[in-house]
Amino acid sequence: MKYIEVAFIVCLCIVFYTYLGYGILLWLLVKIKRFFSHELKTQQYEAEDFPEVTLLIAAYNEELVVDEKMSNTHNLNYPKGKLSVVWVTDGSNDGTNEKLRRYEDVTVLYEPQRQGKTAALNRSIKYIASPIVVFTDANTMLNRDAIVNIAKCFLNNPRVGCVAGEKRIADKERSNASTGGEGLYWKYESALKRLDSELCTAVGAAGELFAIKRELFEEMNNDTLLDDFVMSMQIAAKGYKIEYCADAYAEESGSADMREEEKRKVRIAAGGLQSVWRLRKLLNVFKYGTLSFQYVSHRVLRWTITPILMFLMLPLNIMIVAISPYLVFYDIMLVLQFAFYAMGWCGYALSKKSIKNKYLYIPYYFLFMNVNVIKGFFYLYKRKGNGAWEKSRRA
Repeated sequence: MKYIEVAFIVCLCIVFYTYLGYGILLWLLVKIKRFFSHELKTQQYEAEDFPEVTLLIAAYNEELVVDEKMSNTHNLNYPKGKLSVVWVTDGSNDGTNEKLRRYEDVTVLYEPQRQGKTAALNRSIKYIASPIVVFTDANTMLNRDAIVNIAKCFLNNPRVGCVAGEKRIADKERSNASTGGEGLYWKYESALKRLDSELCTAVGAAGELFAIKRELFEEMNNDTLLDDFVMSMQIAAKGYKIEYCADAYAEESGSADMREEEKRKVRIAAGGLQSVWRLRKLLNVFKYGTLSFQYVSHRVLRWTITPILMFLMLPLNIMIVAISPYLVFYDIMLVLQFAFYAMGWCGYALSKKSIKNKYLYIPYYFLFMNVNVIKGFFYLYKRKGNGAWEKSRRA
């Protein structure tokens, strides 16, 4: 009985720390740091101070968004003559390349063979000479001052090697479980990233919008599933900071439905597992210090043992209550677990009927994400060596 109780308490502590405890601890550490830190003055820059930048847009069969993306790109505020636009469209067999030919200010890098996004980025970076490269997706729209604000991060601090923009999910009048759940998830993620960055460094960047110093790029294996995360963490491993910039954001629609969102989450989970192995050197806390602590707390636990331990808590709790039914703490915990799973099931049932209830979407989306982490193990095994993936339809 004691062993089962110990196992349950260990599971409970790890699950709580992963999803809430780390955020609370991070908030406290940042508060302490702010108390002892001096506020930096905001610097003003002239047009000639800004570096040349290349906006690199990765696209596969994106003919439906080419014109909207180019309109958005032309609307970006950056010193004239200092922003170049490059599309890499490897494998595209729709009208993407034909539409891009209409734009004289665009360089298109294309190969007919599709090897995946990472392979396309590895290949395209060799054609870029600007000191700063900004990566974005074809289906995400940037705010007008995004590039200016990213450039300022590099100018303000020479230790910054990567800048992570903020990802936002476009609000729809009729949001479903995928858009509602994903939007709430990214709001929480953005808060954690902001605190991570303030403490020491953000832990990775999202491919919708991030930038690096060109000289720090390190070629990745072509089958890398999370190119954005691996690329940014390779830079952090070299001693540079990943700066989180909420004033540079990319907006995109949520997934069309939960089936499409599942494709995305499973692929991300598989990529997370792959990244943990390929970035295993970052687990050495004696060498990487605070970066290792942040990496394990924010990413490694979520992508490895925590989802398994979370689902293990219910059978362990049932066993404890069955053996010793008068331990009040475990009775309460069992009731809370059943209530949480019931709310998740209700959220699922409502989403199937397209009934909007964001309070039930939260437990549903949370359980949904963790189930897909476990599915990610199998995805990674089946698609080993393949960096290409099926696109998810957006709302």
